[in-house]
Amino acid sequence: MRASLGAVADWRVSFPVAASDIRRWAIAVYYPDPPPAHFVVPGGGLLVAPEEFNPFAWIVADRMVPAVAPLQRDSDRLEKTIGIAGPGLRHQINGGSEVVYGAPIRAGDVIRSETRLHSYREKTGRMGPMLITVTEVEWTNQDGARVKLGHDTSIRY
Repeated sequence: MRASLGAVADWRVSFPVAASDIRRWAIAVYYPDPPPAHFVVPGGGLLVAPEEFNPFAWIVADRMVPAVAPLQRDSDRLEKTIGIAGPGLRHQINGGSEVVYGAPIRAGDVIRSETRLHSYREKTGRMGPMLITVTEVEWTNQDGARVKLGHDTSIRY
């Protein structure tokens, strides 16, 4: 499994971000308060999306087809998508997420997301052996500028 570190587990490409997508997202995020004007006022050039905007929340223009189509609740789902056997541990919990934002998403941008297998760490817990897995998710725009870099941790036991 460690030989697969750095392997791409998923990639997606968004449709061009529309100004109306940014407006609707800002309205939903700030509700019941009105969103800041720079997210919704037309005519001021290209709208900039809130940092937490997700261009993949609806439909995607293109995406990776996994090596094996795993079940949604399969604890070995990550490994199966890249074509290797997983550890076979039965339980999985969310270990947290960290995100660093970069270039803003603007109306017209096309975003590419790549999820890579970042690291494995073994640890013994009160329930027995645990496998701590970190994936790295990087979003870039059509110019190659990094929009977002995230690390998601899962704990399997």
